[in-house]
Amino acid sequence: MGRIEDRFHELKKSNEKALITFISAGDPDIDTTESLIYEIERKGADIIEIGVPFSDPLADGPTIQKSYLRALKKGISLKKIVNIVRKLRHKTDVPIVLMSSYNPVFRYGENKFVKDAVRAGIDGVIIPDLPPEETDSLLKVSDENGLDIIFLLAPTSDESRIRLICEKSRGFIYYISVTGITGERKSLSKDIGDMIKKIRRFTSLPVAVGFGVSTPAQAGEIASYADGIIVGSAIIKIIETGGRNGRNILIRKVGNFVGELKKAI
Repeated sequence: MGRIEDRFHELKKSNEKALITFISAGDPDIDTTESLIYEIERKGADIIEIGVPFSDPLADGPTIQKSYLRALKKGISLKKIVNIVRKLRHKTDVPIVLMSSYNPVFRYGENKFVKDAVRAGIDGVIIPDLPPEETDSLLKVSDENGLDIIFLLAPTSDESRIRLICEKSRGFIYYISVTGITGERKSLSKDIGDMIKKIRRFTSLPVAVGFGVSTPAQAGEIASYADGIIVGSAIIKIIETGGRNGRNILIRKVGNFVGELKKAI
């Protein structure tokens, strides 16, 4: 049983839901990324998702795209992110998942990436632009080494697609609450609960909901029917605007927001 499965198991025993938070690696810089992860965990994040900056991401909206460009200008890379996690593991055991386009993984080399990731303490990876039909080689080496590959389902996914994703996913199912890209939303679809029920017909894995979850109130609403809530763009927005008043204030603002999210769920 890996860290992700362990965490969901622990939360289920205490009738809690998982708060999964997203930040972009290297935004605004590597040192702040490390400090943010410690603070986010301290304030209640159960799983931390780290975005791997890429110049042409598939699913990310303007807020995360801008954070990626800021990080790329500072020289961030997948190899540096693996090293960041290796360093973090001296102080934290929080489950860590990378979200990456396939290109950085391909350039790194699937086998080498998986083995380096596991040695560093990375627990899972989400690759939005890698179709499940083309993941056999990556799944093989991931299963052999204990890295969870997490796939996404959308409101438009039909029953055959749900079945396929549920068969191939490890760790948890990532359900996209909206059709479109990441970003804050004023309201969420009323069909999320029904879709989660449908997904659960095909898997015993936890189902976490992301894309568009922006406020504690929305997180609390989703927590009534999902196993986990994923919040990204709203956190990145705080990082984008909060740095003007100094690093410590930025970290405190992000931590306070994560605390509000945890309280709401």
